[in-house]
Amino acid sequence: MGQTRIQLCGPLVARLSGERVESRLPGRQGRTLFAFLVLERRRVATRDEVTAALWDGEPPAAADAALNALLSKLRRVLQIEGRHEVRLTLPEDAWVDVEVATEALHRAEGAAAREDWQATWGPARVAQHVATRTFLPEDAGGWASRRRDELLRILVSSLELAAAASLGIGGSELATAERSARRLVELAPLRETGTRLLMEATIRRGNPADALVVYDRLRVALRDALGVAPSAETQALHRRLLG
Repeated sequence: MGQTRIQLCGPLVARLSGERVESRLPGRQGRTLFAFLVLERRRVATRDEVTAALWDGEPPAAADAALNALLSKLRRVLQIEGRHEVRLTLPEDAWVDVEVATEALHRAEGAAAREDWQATWGPARVAQHVATRTFLPEDAGGWASRRRDELLRILVSSLELAAAASLGIGGSELATAERSARRLVELAPLRETGTRLLMEATIRRGNPADALVVYDRLRVALRDALGVAPSAETQALHRRLLG
């Protein structure tokens, strides 16, 4: 029997027991309902929860009939239990990209706490690879948007861990540290850890002038957005550069 692999970030891919079925899902709402059921499959979901995910708190007048029709079409493709409360059944070893990213981030965080940079690097890069892609890009609804926010947090954390691990490993990984830190600063310009990581990476790659530029951008951004100066830790790194 083929493996069950589901990709919800980027182009939707649904391979159930080796068979590609995403083309059989009924339209955009069918794909959203599929994604919801996949990620909530370890519990039963009420019809109210499903309705809220599909219509973002503003269901149509015939929402119950529309939901019944969607579920009926999905049952032709998927194994869905229940009527008033529903649950999708997938194999225990099903691979789901969002779950892989979450689990990889947890492993990376644990390894980083031990300063085991080799063990941090791989999981951090896995989480980064998944979270870089957009979750259900065709769905602008609130449920999908909240999931995208969660994945953005995963991406920011994974970039931070990947940069720190690459600095810890050193050598040829210093280039990875700089790329990850630059992306982190782009996504979270007021997150001082990103600036410090980028400063460290550029210094160790022989570009201290770049590190001074990065610091000044942070200083101006913090002043303009929050009316504050960089933290003592960031200022200490800046003084080390000047020294």
